[in-house]
Amino acid sequence: MEILIITIDTAGTLLIAWAALRVHHRFLNEHRVDEKVLSTMKIEQRFGILGMTLVIIGYILTVIYLI
Repeated sequence: MEILIITIDTAGTLLIAWAALRVHHRFLNEHRVDEKVLSTMKIEQRFGILGMTLVIIGYILTVIYLI
């Protein structure tokens, strides 16, 4: 039961992060922005991808620990 709870929590976290990254991506492609905003949003996207990677690693380590 504990693994199911962790799986659902991780999936929810990843869906929220993915949605935020999609909004950034769509904004960058559809709107004209100055260079400062563009570079800031690219950095935010990289941190978002890093965050999602860490969530996945944390999930895998937690499941391994529980087994």
